[in-house]
Parts: sequence; structure tokens; C-alpha cells
Amino acid sequence: MRIRLRLFAALREQIGAEEQWLDLPDGVANLSEVRAFLRAQGGAWAEALDPKRAVRGAVNQRMAQDSDPVADGDEIAFFPPVTGG
Repeated sequence: MRIRLRLFAALREQIGAEEQWLDLPDGVANLSEVRAFLRAQGGAWAEALDPKRAVRGAVNQRMAQDSDPVADGDEIAFFPPVTGG
């Protein structure tokens, strides 16, 4: 499965990339598994997507839960929570 991965704000800075196409291995079927796959890459990925960090996810520009499915061609985005005032 091939997805378009987008990172925003501090995550983009930490990883050093805003967008990339990514081939996922068989068995990666939901947002949580995408995050786990990326963390397994180690280094900045492991730190940026650590489960202890508040990171939100979206699938095709819609806020998503960890259990939401992902499919070939989807746009997956990760970003820190947004605050406003």
C-alpha cells in the first residue's frame, strides 16, 4: 500500500520533511499501525511519534482515531494539537 504522508508544525521541523510518498508493508491497516511503523524507523521518527506525545492524525484531511482504517492512495497527516486564543 502506498500513502501520501504529511507532517505539520513541530513534527515537520523534527523530521525535516513536510511530505513524502511512503510504501507501507502488508498488515498496516489503520492509523495507529502507520504511526507504529514510522516509530520503528528509529531516530527522529521514534521521538516525534512517541506514544507519550500528543500527536493528532488525519486520514484524507479528516480528523481520525487510531483505529481508523487507511487504504492505498490515502493522505495521512500527523500534527501536534492546535491551541488558540
